[in-house]
Order: sequence, then structure tokens, then C-alpha cells
Amino acid sequence: MDLLDPELLARWQFGLTTLYHYLFVPLTIGMGLVVAIFQTTWVRTGNAKWLQLTRLFGKIFLINFAMGVVTGIVQEFQFGMNWSAYSRFVGDIFGAPLAFEGLLAFFFEATFLGLWIFGWDRLSKRVHLATIWMAWIGATLSAYFILAANAFMQNPVGYTMSEDGSRAELTDFWAVLTNKVVLATFPHTIFAALMFAAAVVIAVAAWHLVRTQHVDVMRPALRFGMWTMIITFAGVAVAGDQLGLVMEQTQPMKMAAAEAMYDEECGADASFSLFSIGTPDGSSEIWSLRVPYLLSFLSTHTLDGCVEGINDLNAQYSERWPDLAAQLSEQGGDFAPTIWVTYWSFRWMIGFGGIATAISVVGLWLTRRKATRAVPRWFWRVLIWSAPLPLLGNLVGWVFTEMGRQPWIVFGLMLTQDGVSPNVPGWNVLISLFAFTAIYAALAVVEFGLIRKAAKKGPEPIPDPDAASDDAGQNVLTTVY
Repeated sequence: MDLLDPELLARWQFGLTTLYHYLFVPLTIGMGLVVAIFQTTWVRTGNAKWLQLTRLFGKIFLINFAMGVVTGIVQEFQFGMNWSAYSRFVGDIFGAPLAFEGLLAFFFEATFLGLWIFGWDRLSKRVHLATIWMAWIGATLSAYFILAANAFMQNPVGYTMSEDGSRAELTDFWAVLTNKVVLATFPHTIFAALMFAAAVVIAVAAWHLVRTQHVDVMRPALRFGMWTMIITFAGVAVAGDQLGLVMEQTQPMKMAAAEAMYDEECGADASFSLFSIGTPDGSSEIWSLRVPYLLSFLSTHTLDGCVEGINDLNAQYSERWPDLAAQLSEQGGDFAPTIWVTYWSFRWMIGFGGIATAISVVGLWLTRRKATRAVPRWFWRVLIWSAPLPLLGNLVGWVFTEMGRQPWIVFGLMLTQDGVSPNVPGWNVLISLFAFTAIYAALAVVEFGLIRKAAKKGPEPIPDPDAASDDAGQNVLTTVY
């Protein structure tokens, strides 16, 4: 393996910067909705504790939003720097959704977020409340347009090839926006983002409750976070089930790789392994714990359905794309992704979310009003330290999505190795890789420090009890942001 291989380094750099940027995306989307719900509850009830929660988690939301903007800018530069061949190939397709994301969704989000920040003492309660809802809608629209662009890489639609075959040209923007992949991916992503926001709320509330601080404010926040975790995990599961059906239709190799299944299986034999021990390359199994029929059901929604294996699909793809098959064979590869990555990332994605949800179920029981025993101190620590679990589930979910598409950068149209910039030397990419890693590490320390400081400070008291129920009282928020 050539350590200065431009393709290898470009993939590492894009993976690093993309996953780092995605540390902030789910919290921005999820926390925006949480803050909007808290503020709505305050406006409707006039209860000051919901105003305090709005202010507290509003700080966390804004810190995270700012960092997300900074790290997101880098993504678009990489297309031109390291992936110029890919950019030329899909530029006509990607231009439309990315333009809508930047000029419509992000502008919409940033405008209303600015009104929310500076409008506490200038707008009426209900108009000010509307601004945070509009900001959240802008954030979700932004996510949709980005996911629509990504969905084209998974399932190309709405295009025609240029006469010389060098680029894909947009013919139907609506088809790109209604790609079956994005329609399934979008709710799955949004629910997963809400899980992480719920985990942050739970962790902040638990940190104060274990110290018996702000109990009247933090107890409802804790319960809200736990219920949100459970409900959104159910949403993730339902949306993920639909996404699995779409995956089987559009990228059957990814589904086969998720199970490390090499030959076609049907019915009870199309089982899903909860845990497996095998050879390092995943080509053979030593022992596994399996659930009969489950893979068949996930892939076809029937108990007697058949799921194609990696060997079967490799044969089909080689017949369909003989020149590309020969190209990959010369390099010692084929049309299958790295099996151990897809196998374990798929299970880690489910496992991290499932563990976080199970903790919330136990937490709801232990913190119920009729509980006869105090919550053990060790369980408060579990609630605090389990906060990263949904985020890790989000991250490995994207690892599965992108690595499972390999060796394609655009499925069926362009191999990843053909999308790299032809004139960028490996040492050039290596220098920028080290630079980004160092800068992002510093930004991570700053981000975590700011959020930790805001979380530990907790909710601020309302100076005037009557201020929480009229517009004049919103003056106290002017200096908060």
C-alpha cells in the first residue's frame, strides 16, 4: 500500500472532515427543535422554568451552530481540490440542490436565527417564537437538499449522459429531489439527530440532578429527554426499515455486505447475525449468533424472500460492466466494499442507538414520581456518559452508507478511483490532511469547552417573576446571546 497514494489520502481527508462536520449537524437539527418546543411550552403556559430551559439549551444550540458553519465551509472546497474529476462529472447535478441549500435553506435558517437572537426585546412573544421554528425548518430543508445530492451518488436519477460520456447532465430536478433514497434517508437522519439532542438534554439534566441543583427545572427536562429518546428511536427504526427496502432495490451489494453474505439465501437461511466471529477479511464464518428469517424480512418484508449474495452480485456486475470489472481485477479488487467495515458499522449503528434507548427506558422507571427508592448515583453517571452514544450511532451510520457504496463514487456511473484530481500529488493532500486534523482537534477542544461551561452553569434565574409572562420581561435575554 502506497502511503502517498492520492486516492487513499483524499478519501481519508474527506472522511475526516465530513465526519467531523457531522459532529455538529445532528445536534443543530435536533437541538433546534428542542429549543423551539421549550419556548412554545413557555409561551403557552407562562411557566418560567421553560423559559430557563429555552435560554440554557439555546446557548448550546448557538455554540454548536457556529462551529457547524465553520467546519461545513471546508466540504465544498474539497470537491474542487481533491475530487476535480468527480466534480466535473456530477457538477451539473449537484449544482442545483447545493445552490438551493446555500441560497435558500441556509439563508432562510440564518436569517430567522438572527431574528431569534436579537429579537427577544423587539418582537412580540408569538412572532419571536415563530422565528425559532422558521430557523429549525430552514435547518431541516438544508439537510434535505444535502441528502438529495448524496442520494444521487447512491441511486442516480434525473440525468442523461453528455454526448462524449464525460459528465452527467441534469434533466429532471424534481426526480433528484424525490429520489426514493432521499425520501427514505431524510426521516431516518432527522430522527437520529433528535436522538442525539435528547441525549444532550438528558446528560445536562442528570449532571445537575445528581448534585440536587435546579431540581424543579431539570427534572422535567430529564423526563422530556428520555421520552424523546424513546419516541425518536422508534422513528429511526421505522424509517430504517423503509431504507432497508430501498437499499435492497437500489444497492443490493450494500445489503449483502451488511450481512457478509456471499451466496444467495432465502427464507430461514436468510438470517441476520447479531454477532459473528470470522476471518479478518470476512470471507468465512467461524461462529455467529443468528436470527432466522430476519434478513429476509428486512430486505423483502416477507419471510420467504431471497437475498442475493456478494458472489452473485459480483458476477452480475462483472457482466454488466466488464471493462470496470477488469480494471478492478487488475488492482486485486472487485465490486464488493470492505466487508468487515460494512458488517460492523451496520451493527454498531443499531447497537449504539439501542443501548441509549434502553438506558432511557430504565431512567423513566427509576425517576417516576411513585418510585420508592432514590436513583443510584452510578445511574446518574450512566446518563451523563451515555450522551455520545446516539452521536456515535449517527457517525457509524454514515460510515456504513458511504463505505457500503464502494468502489463506486456514483453507483453504476463512476468508480471512486476515477473521481480523484489527476494533478494533485499525494504529499500535497498529506500536508492538508495533517493541517485539518490539527485545526479540527483544536476546534473540538474549544467546542466541548464552551458547551461544557454553558451546561455546568445551568439555567439562569429570572430576575422578575412577572417578567416571564410578558414581553417586557424578555429584556433579560438580550445579553444572554
